[in-house]
Amino acid sequence: MSELDASREAFEPVERLFRDQMAVQRLHPGASIAVWRHGRLVFDLHGGLADTQQGTPVAPDTLFVLFSSTKPLASVAVLQLVERGLLDLDEPIAKRWPGFARNGKDAVTVRHVLTHRGGFPETPPLAASRWSEWPAVVAALEDVTPRFAPGTVSAYHAINHGWVCAELVHRVDGRPFPRYLHEEITGPLGMHDTYAGLPDPALANRIARVHATEDTDDFWLGRTFNRLDVLQSITPAANGVSTARDMARFYGALLGGGTVDGASILQPETVARATAVEVDAEVDHALGLEMRRGLGFNLGGMAGSNLRFGSQTTERTFGHGGAGTSICWADRDLDAAMVFIPNGFRSETTNVPRSRALSDAVRKACIALDRAGA
Repeated sequence: MSELDASREAFEPVERLFRDQMAVQRLHPGASIAVWRHGRLVFDLHGGLADTQQGTPVAPDTLFVLFSSTKPLASVAVLQLVERGLLDLDEPIAKRWPGFARNGKDAVTVRHVLTHRGGFPETPPLAASRWSEWPAVVAALEDVTPRFAPGTVSAYHAINHGWVCAELVHRVDGRPFPRYLHEEITGPLGMHDTYAGLPDPALANRIARVHATEDTDDFWLGRTFNRLDVLQSITPAANGVSTARDMARFYGALLGGGTVDGASILQPETVARATAVEVDAEVDHALGLEMRRGLGFNLGGMAGSNLRFGSQTTERTFGHGGAGTSICWADRDLDAAMVFIPNGFRSETTNVPRSRALSDAVRKACIALDRAGA
């Protein structure tokens, strides 16, 4: 059996499950999934409906909202500045952004933000209609008062993480975050379908609509990220749009020590540092779960959290998920990465099992191929 035939056979159960979740289980209208293995894209599949109201099918170039799977893009931008000696992980953010020190945030460091230990998890009371006004976002962040002393506890910064990263990039580098992302990360890696701050309104026609499902309790979140003004804003903790194959390439680059096809975004030592354990088995006061984290990435091997990575993981699995939807992970031991992005926004009761099932199927396929030497 050829390597191509072996790969096709190994991933047949993944394809069946992928289609079953849409057509039989009806967990989401549409989705895309991609797997990167041993330095190349080996599985790339899409299906279902991008918009049930219009009857629009998911196409090869359909973009999906990433929600918090956007965060690693923002984190890598900051890590690049650290790698280049332009920023230090343990310097106070206020050193580069004096107004940020207001209301007790003077001790918050870059490391605190990347590990969600800055102490200010609540999103500022700024209407989503104003997220596209960057000066208003900056002012709102400056006015935030931490709920916890910086560096004392984990408390997930659902939106604030990306806003702080973006303003750091702007103040240290000078470029607005969407431009920096394109010129320093997505452009070099050939991720031509990935944006965090939609540059052209016409691209909205390619974005799969987020569909709030019957079991979600957060209809606001789903509706908000269907809005063009929100997708055009600089909100790189949540409003990224991409394809599964683009994000698989991003994680493939990280598995390759920061390099893919000759293009580098980070040095191997920086990738190793970012994906090493920084926070271990610490209860996150915003999520109510014990979490294991690196610098900008969640890590595997925790019995009660990050189960969307699969049932059997270790701390050598790193990645991030998006609220109610996507999961992206890479596993050093498998030398493989998986990205799954559905457009059905679900509660964690059903979101975790659907991603976990696909992750387990992908892992099983990769292990079978490794054992067969394919």
